[in-house]
Amino acid sequence: MLELRIDPFPSTAELNALWSAAWGSQQSRDFAPILSRSLAHIGAYDNERLVGFVNVAWDGGIHAFILDTSVHPYMRRQGIATRLVKEATRVARERGAAWLHVDFEPHLTGFYRACGFAPTEAGLIKLA
Repeated sequence: MLELRIDPFPSTAELNALWSAAWGSQQSRDFAPILSRSLAHIGAYDNERLVGFVNVAWDGGIHAFILDTSVHPYMRRQGIATRLVKEATRVARERGAAWLHVDFEPHLTGFYRACGFAPTEAGLIKLA
């Protein structure tokens, strides 16, 4: 049975395993400093195995940001990402955010609209 956990602080190994499967990233990262500054993060667990994740970063005020929505490839197309984003939305609202932002690639437009996001104009500078 799939369980969503709020602020589970998964281990670096758990998150790196999910990142490797979901994004093909072989680079190991330490997520602890990132998660310690987040407004929230939600983990999806299947029998104690991390199979999905979303981070809610924030500006320390009323703006929060959905980042890193990830689901293990073997668990996709089961509504897990939708559940993660909706739970992140609920928790961000509960913790005082007034605005929830998300940036995404064009092929994800339908997904994020179905999660309640409206299109906006935005700007971006690639720094690295």
